[in-house]
Amino acid sequence: MSQFRTTTIESFALLVMLSASGLLGHASQITGTVQSGPDPIVSSIVTLHAGGVLSDSILATAQADPNGFFSISYTAPTDPAAVLYLIADGGSTSSPSMGSRSLPEPAIKLATILGAGSIPAAVVINERTTAAAAYAMAQFISGDRIAGRSPGLQNAAATFKNLADPSTGEVGSVLANPPNGLETWTMREFNSLANLLAGCVNASGPATCKRLFELATPPGGTAPSDTLAATVNIAHYPWQNPAQLFQLSQNLTLYRPGLLLAPDAWTLAIRYDGNGMELDGPGNMAVDKDGNVWSTNNYVYNASPFVSVCGGQQLIKLTPTGSDAPGAPYRGGGLYGAGFGIAIDPSENVWVGNFGFIGQNCTDHFDLLDKSVSEFSPDGTPLSGPHGFRAGYINQPQGTASDQQGNIWIANCGNDSVTQYPGGNPDLSTNFNNLGLSHPFGLAIDGAGNAWLSSNGNDKVVGIAPGGTPLGSFSGAGIKAPLGVAVDSLGNVWVANSGVVELPCGGSPGELTTGVFSITEINRAGKPPKLAKFTGGGLRIPWGIAVDGNDNIWVANFGGQRLSQFCGARPSQCPPGFRTGDPISPRSGYTSDGLTRNTGVVIDPSGNVWVANNWEILPIQTNPGGHHLVVFVGLAAPVKTPMIGPPQRP
Repeated sequence: MSQFRTTTIESFALLVMLSASGLLGHASQITGTVQSGPDPIVSSIVTLHAGGVLSDSILATAQADPNGFFSISYTAPTDPAAVLYLIADGGSTSSPSMGSRSLPEPAIKLATILGAGSIPAAVVINERTTAAAAYAMAQFISGDRIAGRSPGLQNAAATFKNLADPSTGEVGSVLANPPNGLETWTMREFNSLANLLAGCVNASGPATCKRLFELATPPGGTAPSDTLAATVNIAHYPWQNPAQLFQLSQNLTLYRPGLLLAPDAWTLAIRYDGNGMELDGPGNMAVDKDGNVWSTNNYVYNASPFVSVCGGQQLIKLTPTGSDAPGAPYRGGGLYGAGFGIAIDPSENVWVGNFGFIGQNCTDHFDLLDKSVSEFSPDGTPLSGPHGFRAGYINQPQGTASDQQGNIWIANCGNDSVTQYPGGNPDLSTNFNNLGLSHPFGLAIDGAGNAWLSSNGNDKVVGIAPGGTPLGSFSGAGIKAPLGVAVDSLGNVWVANSGVVELPCGGSPGELTTGVFSITEINRAGKPPKLAKFTGGGLRIPWGIAVDGNDNIWVANFGGQRLSQFCGARPSQCPPGFRTGDPISPRSGYTSDGLTRNTGVVIDPSGNVWVANNWEILPIQTNPGGHHLVVFVGLAAPVKTPMIGPPQRP
C-alpha cells in the first residue's frame, strides 16, 4: 500500500473520530480585543478552547495587533455541550498614561468564558473577565485547561455571565444591578480583584507581579507564574492573606467602585431573588439533576415587614443562574408555610413539608394547615391533592428526605415522631413514635438508607434503620439544640448545634437559650461511634449543614451574616496542615452583607454554595422573612445532584 493511501486512510479515520467526539462542525469566526482597563494589550497570543467532560481541545489561535484586536476563524464543535473559552497569553500594555512594557510579559494571562451553544461574536478579554472565569470555573480549571462533567461545567459557564459580560468586559448585569450592585459589597470586591491583576498587567514593574504571586501561593504549594493562576488560587483559598491582597489592589484602581476596606476573605456572594416578588422566608433547598434549585417559602411575599403575612403557598424553582424556571413559582398540592423540609426522590419528584409558618396576626385557620406534605413533578405539577398528603400522623413537618429506594422520611416536629412513605406511597405510611425524639428537625440519609435526625428538644441525634429499628441515640460532645444534620461519604454524621434555638413546635412559642456554637461529628468507623465537638470558623447559631464532594463541611449561620467551612473526615482533601474538624473559614467566617439570617445550605454540581436568607437581621414578627437565596460562587467541591443519601462527586 502506498504511503499516500495510508495517510489518506489515517486522515479519514481521524476525521471520523473527531466528528464522533463533537470536535467538528460549521465554520465560525470570533473577534475581540485584549485589554487592561481601556488600554490595549499588544501581541498577546489568543487561544480558543472547547472544554468537555474529561479534557479540552484547542480550536484555533491568533495574535493581538497593536490595538489589542484579534480575529479567530475556527470550526465549531458539533457537541452542543462543549464550553468555549479564550485564553490570552503574554503581550504588553501600551498606555500613554501608564507607560508601556516594551517586551511581552509572560506573567500576563487573561481569560474569558464564551459558554455552550450560542456565543457572542465579539468579545473583550480583560482583568474582569479573568476574575469571573477564575471564580465561576474554580472547580473545573487546571492551568489554562477547563474540563468537567455536565451540567456543572455548563452551569458554571452560565454563572460566569452573571459576574462579567464577555461582549464588553464590564460587570455582568446580575452583579451590577439590584439585589446586588451597590446594595452589597460583592461588586466592589469583584472590581478590586480585577485591580489586583491590573497592577501586575500594567507598567507598575515586575515587583507587583512578584508580590501578587507570593500572596497567591497555595498553602504548601508553589507560587503561580501568571495572573490567571494567581486568581484561581485566590478563589480556592479565599481566606489566605486577605488584608495584604487588599493593599496590593490599591496600587492601580482601573476598575471602580472598589472595596474601601479589606475583606475577611475573597469570596464572591451573589444574591438571587427570582422575579423579585416571590421569596419570603426561604427555609431550605434541594438541587435537581440539572442544577436547578428548589426552595421552600415560609410566607406569602410582601416587601414590607410591617404587613402581616400568612403561610407561603408557592414552591420556588430557580435556574442555576438565579432566574425563575419555566412556570415557576408553583402552587397547589396543599402547600402552606413550608419550612426546612424539602427533598427530591429518585423519580425526580419534589417533596415539601408544610410546617404551617405564619406571620404574627395572620387570620388563617391554622389547624390542619401544618399537618401535610406536598409532592410535585419535575415540571412543577402538584401530585398531592389540595390538602396535601396527611397520612402517617404528620404534624408540623420539618426535615424531609428521600432514601435510595424512594422511601420518603418526614420529621414531625409537632408530635415527636417520624413518618415514612414506602416508595413514596402515602397509603403505605408508617409512623415511628417510640424513638425518644423531642422536636425532631433535621434529617439525613446515609449510604445504607438509615435516617438520622436531630432531636432539638432534648439535645440528641437519633438513628433509625429503614424498617424503623433504632440505631442509637447520641448526646454530649456539644450537641445542644441541634438543627441541621448531614452525612458524609464515609458514613459519619455531622450535626449543627445551634446552642440557643428551641423550636416553635407542638404549640410552644420557641425561645433563645444560652449555649456554645459548635458542630459535632458522630464518627461511625468504630464501635461504639466516637463523638467529637468542633468550634470556630465563624459559627454563630449554626443551622443548616452540608457536605461537599470532598467531604468538607459547610454551615449556614442564623446569626452574624456568615458561612462557615470545616475540614471533613478526609483531611487529604483539605488544605495542607488541616485536620478533621479544623475550621477552614476564618474566625469571622465567610462574611457577606448580602446575607441576613440563614438556615438552609446546599452545594450544586458547579461547586456553588447556596444559602437561604430565611429571616431579616432585625425580624419584625408580622413578616420576618428574608427575600434572597445567596450563592458563593465556585467555593466548594461539586456534588452529584439530586443528592439522595451521602454526597458523591459528579
